[in-house]
Amino acid sequence: MRVITGTARGKRLITREGDAVRPTPERVKEALFSAIQFEIERRRVLDLFAGSGQLGIEALSRGAKDAVFVDMSRMSAQTVRENLEKCGFLDRAKIEVMEYALFLMNEKSRFDLAFLDPPYRTGILQRALPLTAARMNPGGIIVCEHPVDEDMPEETEGFRRSWFHHYGKVALTMYRRKGVTES
Repeated sequence: MRVITGTARGKRLITREGDAVRPTPERVKEALFSAIQFEIERRRVLDLFAGSGQLGIEALSRGAKDAVFVDMSRMSAQTVRENLEKCGFLDRAKIEVMEYALFLMNEKSRFDLAFLDPPYRTGILQRALPLTAARMNPGGIIVCEHPVDEDMPEETEGFRRSWFHHYGKVALTMYRRKGVTES
């Protein structure tokens, strides 16, 4: 697993061993960042269910202003910290070790770009999506990674599904605020 492009291009990222994490496949990450490549610079990023932090780190490498990484696992948070240090982004990042709903209900700041990649087939994604939408700035984008056969809502909390692509068994669904067009 590596950073695709930007200031940390080519840096190898570490990930936890075992079934507790499921890193985003390289080709899926490439497709995702191709779709949002002009909407990253100077944006505030939320990497919810961060795991290794690879999505938020890719956004930082491509010019995001800052990023918040949230994971309830201390081991994942330590992995994120090590990856941020390796890439030189620790000064533009905040790591929160807590359950996603607690973070979203108590967080006061807003985000421009959010990545949601929770454990598959748990119902967490459907519960996290509206809570995340409530923390987004106007013009914000929410990207969800999920199994291709998992149904995602057409709309949630003022956001509408704007993009869907699948890559084998993995799918990406993007949400934008209703009435906001792509840049």
